[in-house]
Amino acid sequence: MMMSLAALSIDAMLPALSQISRDLNVQNTNDRQLVVSVLFLGLAVGQLFFGPISDKVGRKPAIYAGYTLFIAGSILSILAINYPMMLFGRLLQGVGISAPRSVTLALVRDRYEGRAMARVMSLIMTVFILVPVIAPTMGQAILLFAGWRSIFGSFVLLVVITLVWFALRMPETLSPENRAPFSLHRIFRTTIEILKIRPAFGYTVIAGLVSGAHLGYLNSAQQVFQEQYALGELFPLYFAVIALSLGGASLLNARLVMRFGMRSLVRWSLIMVLVLSITALGMVLLTNGQPPLGFLIAYLMAAFFGIGILYGNNNALAMQPLGHIAGIGAAIVGSISTLIAILMGMMIGQSYNGTILPLVAGMAILTGLSIVVVYWVEAGTYYQRIGETAQ
Repeated sequence: MMMSLAALSIDAMLPALSQISRDLNVQNTNDRQLVVSVLFLGLAVGQLFFGPISDKVGRKPAIYAGYTLFIAGSILSILAINYPMMLFGRLLQGVGISAPRSVTLALVRDRYEGRAMARVMSLIMTVFILVPVIAPTMGQAILLFAGWRSIFGSFVLLVVITLVWFALRMPETLSPENRAPFSLHRIFRTTIEILKIRPAFGYTVIAGLVSGAHLGYLNSAQQVFQEQYALGELFPLYFAVIALSLGGASLLNARLVMRFGMRSLVRWSLIMVLVLSITALGMVLLTNGQPPLGFLIAYLMAAFFGIGILYGNNNALAMQPLGHIAGIGAAIVGSISTLIAILMGMMIGQSYNGTILPLVAGMAILTGLSIVVVYWVEAGTYYQRIGETAQ
């Protein structure tokens, strides 16, 4: 539930973007995408601090602090009288939700490693990704009976329920003797250490590129489905079908990873998404950016099935060498990958021109770059093993 709150905070707002832009006088139609992107920015910045804080005071107090900020941001958005005020509330929400998002990774790393960790992460990511199946429908249902501000009120209610559940059920996983002091120097030093560890840095970059493709889709989904394809209130249904593909892939990955291993799954999933995107790009060009809706849904379901396989494995591979710095390591990995995702996702979203060409081309480019990074990581690992054998 803690991991899913980030997805819920994004996807439940999608059906309300047109109402928000109309009520708060947003002039540029692509600027409504900032409701999504600004939350990701807060998520990236917050992770950088809540991870190290959790190393000092423990996992649970850090999460409590994050939830407080999230509630404050939700209330600010409810009371917003203009678009900048609402976006500042979203920024606070992002910073707040970064605590459970990043510290949850550290909770898992405190207790698991290797393929067992990947399996647990896949189960967590299944819940995280299945939330989009119901989140837009929830947002659309609230809009039928109340305004978009009530969606933020529902966030507050769900956060309180989750917070109470967490406080009662989850033990503290970081013992006092394993806690470390908080300092900006330590954040900088650990960042440099991660940059020097090729697998940790490489899979962090891949996670960012893959998430950037997903964020590009989230940024433009409302415009594509509700406006370009004129689906109106049916938008949540189509969004849910695509989300099921993501969640199903993550659930299946929990079994596949024990048989084939993380690296093999990452490599072949990227190749699959790239081939699908290049094929779809051809169709998009032939139809002037407006392929049949059935084709678009089939492509997105197949592509996001591959992305669903990638999510849990990328995170686990990035964290695997960082067991000795799990808390701050999760924070920096999450922050770097999210910053990359924001940049890539905004480029895709802001390029929206009434066709799906920017989305499909963006997914092809980002998965192609990810494959290059995979081979860079594997080449470094190969030569490192040769060196160790020679010694």
